Order: sequence, then C-alpha cells, then structure tokens
Amino acid sequence: MPYKILEKRELGNSGILFEMILHTPLIAQKAHAGNFILVRVNETGERFPLTIADYDREKGTITIVFQVFGKSTKLLSHQKIDDEILDVVGPLGNKIHIQKYEYPVVIIGGGVGIAPCYPQAKELKEAGNKIITIIGARNTGLLFWREKMRSVSDELIICTDDGTEGIKALVTEPLEELIVKEKISIVIAIGPLIMMKYVAQTTDGSGDLPKVKTYVSLNPIMIDGTGMCGGCRFSTVDGDIYFACVDGPDVDGHMVDFENLLKRSMRFKDQEKESLDKYDHECKALDKFQNEVS
Repeated sequence: MPYKILEKRELGNSGILFEMILHTPLIAQKAHAGNFILVRVNETGERFPLTIADYDREKGTITIVFQVFGKSTKLLSHQKIDDEILDVVGPLGNKIHIQKYEYPVVIIGGGVGIAPCYPQAKELKEAGNKIITIIGARNTGLLFWREKMRSVSDELIICTDDGTEGIKALVTEPLEELIVKEKISIVIAIGPLIMMKYVAQTTDGSGDLPKVKTYVSLNPIMIDGTGMCGGCRFSTVDGDIYFACVDGPDVDGHMVDFENLLKRSMRFKDQEKESLDKYDHECKALDKFQNEVS
C-alpha cells in the first residue's frame, strides 16, 4: 500500500537537504536505532536505502532525512505533503546494541549523517550513557537538528570546514582531543565514506592515540535489502566479504576496507549523472509545456 507524507521541510539553507515524516504504522512499531528502509517513489523509480532518523510508535510514523544527490533523491524531494510513496520496506538491517558503557560514548555525524545519529544518541542516552556528540558539515548551511542533538547529548561540539559555525575543523580534530583528555568506551560515526574512514584511522591505535572501538554506518547501493542481490557487499582489510544490508548497516569501522569501498561507490557515477540529466530535462520540458497551456 502507498505511504502518505505527513510532513515535509527543508533543512538548513542549502536547498538540498529535506526531512519527511511518513505514515508507516507497522514499520514504526518495529523500528530501532540503526535500522533503515528501502524506498521506491513510483512504479518507474529505483529502490534506494534511507536510514531511519526517528520514529514515533504512538503516531505510527518514521522520519527520514535525505540529501538530493541523484535522480531518485531529487524525485523524492519533489513530493509534497499528502503525496504517497509507492513502496517503503522495513525496518531492515540490525538495530544497534544498546548497553550501559563505563565511559562516555562519542557520536559523530557528518552532513546528512547527522540525522541517523539522533536515534542512536537517544537510545544510548536512555540506557544511562554519557553522550558526547560531534556534528560537522562543509558550512553552516548544511547543518541541521542542532537542538535535537543537544537534547540527547551531554555535550555537543559543532564543526564546519569553513568556520561559518562552531569551530573551524574536521570532526577528527575534536575527537582526537577527547581521546587524549578522557577514556572513551566507543565511537559511532555516520556520514560520508571519507569522513568515516578518517574517524576509523584516528581510533585504530596505529598512531599515538589509544585504540577505541568504532562503529561506522554503511549505506551503499542496495536493491533488495536482504542479502540476495550482493550490491551492498564490502570487503574487510582481511579480505572477507560482508553485506551492509544484513551484516550492518553499523559495522566495526576498523575492519572495513575503505579504499575498496570508496572505489565501488563511484562505479555508477556516469550512469547516475546521465539519469539525473535526463530527469532534469524532462522536468524542464514539462514545466515549459504547462506554462504554454496555462
């Protein structure tokens, strides 16, 4: 059955970040931090994964946040309140393991990855943990959910690459300072692959800093989300093969072969650009036609 969009808003001032609340009663009943959904906007659309950014069991809703990157996310961004999405499948993937840790938990969100950090921080905070959150983006226009993250954090550190908000730094810089200053139980990083790679390198114990258990959230191309298609496979530094949809999406960041994963993430770059260009051309042609007949 189709799933109605109850709320939609633009985040930040970049024009490419959007938040939607969807009416999905059955998914909301089972959702936990770490889970994701597969979305197909219409009959000709592709299936793509989005991590659940929040859920409300009483209202029967889930929240998703996405950044316009290709044709499918742009198509989703064009949907309006009360429009219906054809397919929403989930919750998929493994929920994060919630427990009370001895030392603080550091949660790092980069760009659109800030959104899935929220339920993780919330559930870990409810379990009695001290939560230190670091959120970062290229500039202030790409930051969002500051107050939501502050509400589930004992400390919130904001970074921007250009210094337009918070401290001018990459997220790894305050992370290094925290590891030097106090013991950390675990680090959770969600964001661009390159960001998660450098977070994992910061905490792997290969340098002057002690090793800290680190989880990253992988969000590669997926089709079925149940381990059948193999599109989301990733290799480890030891050469083993895993699937992000069923073995993750949260996995041990120190085992991921990020170099291989970064290369795999670019393998459909040309096709994605061609698809987006075609969609943009069709949208412009439709707008022109509607203007002529109105």
